[in-house]
Parts: sequence; C-alpha cells; structure tokens
Amino acid sequence: MRIDLATAPGNPERPNEDWLSAAMPTSGGGVVVALDGVTPPRGDDGCVHGVPWFVARLGGRLTELSGSRKDMPLDRILAASIESTAEAHRGTCDLSHARTPQATVVVARWDGATVEHLVLSDSVLLLHTRGGGVRAVLDDRLDRVPREALRSVAAADALRNVEGGFFTAAADPEVAGRAVTGRTPRSEVRALAALTDGASRWTDTFGEGDWAACLGVLRKEGAQALIARVRALERDPARPSGRHKRHDDASAVYAEL
Repeated sequence: MRIDLATAPGNPERPNEDWLSAAMPTSGGGVVVALDGVTPPRGDDGCVHGVPWFVARLGGRLTELSGSRKDMPLDRILAASIESTAEAHRGTCDLSHARTPQATVVVARWDGATVEHLVLSDSVLLLHTRGGGVRAVLDDRLDRVPREALRSVAAADALRNVEGGFFTAAADPEVAGRAVTGRTPRSEVRALAALTDGASRWTDTFGEGDWAACLGVLRKEGAQALIARVRALERDPARPSGRHKRHDDASAVYAEL
C-alpha cells in the first residue's frame, strides 16, 4: 500500500485551514480524511479558538472513530465527531453564529471487502477503478447556488446549512445526514484520492485535465507536484480564478489500495 499526502497554505503569512490525515489500523484496512476549513470574513465567527483549532479537533476525532468503530457508518461517525467538537467549545464560543468554525469533509475508509466514502461540500473524492476509469464523488450543492446569491456575506450566510443552500460540518450533528455517502467493493478500487478545492481547481477551475488526468498526476508525480502545478497556474494573470480566491489552501492525499 502507498499513501502520499501534501498540503500548502494559500498565504504563508496565514495559518493553513486545511487538515489531512491517513491511518492504517493494526486490524487492517485504512482511513483518509481531508477537511477544508471555511475562512470567516474579517475573522468574525463567534469562536475564541479559530478555524485551525476546529479542523484539528474535528479531523482528529473523525480519524479516531473511523479507525476504531468499524461498526459505525461514516455519516454516524461524522455526526459524533461534530458533536464531540462542539462540546469542546460550547461553553466559550457562540455556536449559533452563522460562521461558527466549519469545514468541508471527505472521508474514505476501506477493509478487505469494502471501500466506504463520505463527501460534504466542495472537496472531492476520486475513485480509480480496476477497469481504469476514475469516478469523482462530489457534493455539488454549492455549485448549484447562483453565483450572484453569494456576492455578499449576509446572502451567503442565509444559504449556509439550510435547505436549498449548501452544507458544511459546523456545530450541528444533523448535517451529517446531508453528506454524499456510498460503498464500493474493495475489489473494484485500485486507488483513491481526496482533494480540497484548492487542489481540485487544477481540474474544476483551470481545466488542465479531467479527473482521470488529475489522478494520473497524483499517481505519477505525487501530491506535492499537483499543488505545485496549481500554484503555477494561479500565478498566471490570464487564468480565471472562478469563485475561488486567487490563492487558497491546497491539500491532496493519494492512496493505492
């Protein structure tokens, strides 16, 4: 088995709000987790801890439970992890704030029989099948929101974690029921990759190649090389940045099963 992961901040003067982990429990199988923390405008989120603290707490709990509780499906693990993280700062922070620390989520877990997955919001999971195809698992609700509806902070807040809008992991464990989940026989999966949107923009913003080509870069050159390619594209003023920041935290993890 081969696992390769890399992350880089969008601005070296600001903390990286992405979070990655990979684990191979002694009982066999493995887990990868990728979180992309949501940066609040002007740092206003009602929390004394901040987004990096939140993603480290949530990511650590997701990794622990995904590896130790094989009896729990991933949506229940996400719900329990959100609840545990919320309890850790409920007494000091305003968890009802619309921009309370939150994150996109990708979790993949496998054993000898099955590969399970969970995706919430605009990070991406890629599954490389035995037949050579690549399937992208996406939660596209944010992309379906009209761009003009996100032009102001207040408008975006009104669409956050509500029906007809988009969902992220924040303080409400019920949001786990909104995640895109599924199971694939282990025999059908050769490799998988999790990408935050700072890395997936190589495909979905800059159009340098389809998802199969993106996975090919990860397989042949590694996660750090994919991020370096993205940074080179971002430096080109002729390239559109889409709805994204010109430079964003970027993270990728690739696992050959």
